[in-house]
Order: sequence, then structure tokens, then C-alpha cells
Amino acid sequence: MALSRSRRSDSGFNYWPGFVDALSTLVLAIVFLLSVFLVVQFFLSQEVTGKDKALERLNAQIAQLNELLSLEKLGKLNLDDQLSQMRAGLASAEAERDRVKGLYDGLAGAGASAQGRANELGKALDSEKQVSARALAQIEVLNQQISALRRQLAALEEALDASEKRDKESQTRIADLGQRLNVALAQRVQELSRYRSEFFGRLRAILGNRPDVRIVGDRFVFQSEVFFDTGQALLLPEGRAELDKLATALIDLDKQIPAEIAWVLRVDGHTDVRPINSPQFKSNWELSSARAISVVQYLVSLGVPAQRLVAAGFAEFQPLDAEKTEEAYKRNRRIELKLTER
Repeated sequence: MALSRSRRSDSGFNYWPGFVDALSTLVLAIVFLLSVFLVVQFFLSQEVTGKDKALERLNAQIAQLNELLSLEKLGKLNLDDQLSQMRAGLASAEAERDRVKGLYDGLAGAGASAQGRANELGKALDSEKQVSARALAQIEVLNQQISALRRQLAALEEALDASEKRDKESQTRIADLGQRLNVALAQRVQELSRYRSEFFGRLRAILGNRPDVRIVGDRFVFQSEVFFDTGQALLLPEGRAELDKLATALIDLDKQIPAEIAWVLRVDGHTDVRPINSPQFKSNWELSSARAISVVQYLVSLGVPAQRLVAAGFAEFQPLDAEKTEEAYKRNRRIELKLTER
């Protein structure tokens, strides 16, 4: 009997060398993939740093253009005030000229009518001629002043046109920079969306296909029974085990996302529509908020940065199912996780 067993053992095929070769190949493949991941991560960090510097330069240019625009607007206001003053002075000078010219015309008429009484009014005529000469001199001076005012007015209008032209150019440059800024901000949003997708992918892999964990839109939805007993806000051991996995993913995510992206994980607590009035919780508001806070506090205790977490209580006012059945109540009692911006 022993001899027959020995013969069967000798005739069997030895699988061990093939298993060792397969295991070595698998290890080499994993090492190669890790190397590729590190290289890609390095180039991504360089790309993000370049975009940040470009955004800072754009912000500085926008600040300078805003300052130049303010100065141009102030200069434009000063030019408008000077133009108004010049126009008022011109109107006053023209009125004075018309008054003196009327006086001169009146004096000339009086001299013509007094020609027959020249002997009697000789002294008066000489006096009137002197007055007329002075009036003419004043009219000439006023004409010169009006010409000077018109030249100043033309110069001010040219300066005003130049200022308006610079204002339009500044507005065009500001619009262009604003468009560039919007493009940069859109790129930041796309980056956060990419990290959100990676985070959701890791959570799916970590949590597996559990019936009490669902994905609704951009949120992970856990049934409250995963974490808490009915009407309580104290975390259960199995709930803490799930949060341990979640904390590991969050800590890794915080290291990957650039610090300038203001992301947070919002923890939302929800209850069903049935009211609660216990010594510990007077309403569903208090229960849903306390459950969200318990989850956040436990994640903080595991090393997740507190500034990346938000706790919110929605009570029964955001139901997933409006039916009045036990199944609907169970669906509405939940904890939701959403990766979003602050």
C-alpha cells in the first residue's frame, strides 16, 4: 500500500515553480505601475504649480488695470468740471461783449442824432468818444479771451476724447483678463471634479457592493442603521469600521489635492418624517445634526483635517421617498457624504 502511494506521488505534476514565476511577474508589474504613477504625479504637480503662478500674474494685472481705470475716471471727472467752468466763462464773456456792443451802438446813434448840436455837445461828444474807445478796447480784450477760451475748450475736448479712448481700451483689457480668469477657474473646477471621481472610485472599491450603501448623484448614501441605533447618535462598532476605511481615503485625498483648492466633505444627517421627542433629542433637527457631528468628530479623531469637514442636519425635510411605508422610512433615514467646494 505504501509503495503504491509513493508511485502516485512521483508521477504527479509539480506546480510550485510555475506559481513562483507567476508571483514574480505580478510583483514586477506592480512595481512598474507604481513607478508610472509616481512619474505622472510629479508632472501633474508641476502643471498645477504653473497654473497657480499664471493665475497670480493675471490677478496682479487685473489689480493694476483697475487702479489705472480709477485714475482715468478721476481725470475724466476733473476734465468735465474744467470744461463746464470754461463753458460758463465763455457764456459770461459773450454776454458781456453783447452788452458792451449794444452800449457802443447806442452811443454811436446818440452821436449821429447830436450832430446838429455839435457845438453845444462838443465836450459831451469827446467824453462819449473816450467811453467808446474804452468800450472797443474792452470788446477786443473780450474777443481775445473768447478765442483763448475756445482754444482751451478744444484742447479739453481732445483730452476728453483721448481719455474715453483709453477707458475703452482698459475695459477691453479687463474683459479679456476676466475671460482668462474664468477659464482658469473652470480648470480648477474640472480638477476638483476629477479628484471627486477618483475619490468616489476609491470608496466604491473600499465599501464594495453593500445593499445599505448607495450612490445618488454626486453623493454616497449610507443607511443610518449602518452607524446608529434607532433614535441614537452614538456610533456603532460596525459604523466606526466603515468610517476607518473612509478616513484612510480622505487622508490620501488631502495629500493629492492642491492646497489652494478649497474642498470639503459635507456630512448630511437625515431622518424619516416621524417625530421624535426623547430626553436626549427634542426634535429631528437635533437628532440629524447630532448624527452628522458624531461622524465628523470621529473622522477628525482618525486624522482627517477638521477644516475639510462640514456637518449638516436636514431632519425629515429632504426625503428620498415620500411614501408613508416602513421601506420609505428606512430609505429616508440616512447619512450622506458629498465632496464639494467651500
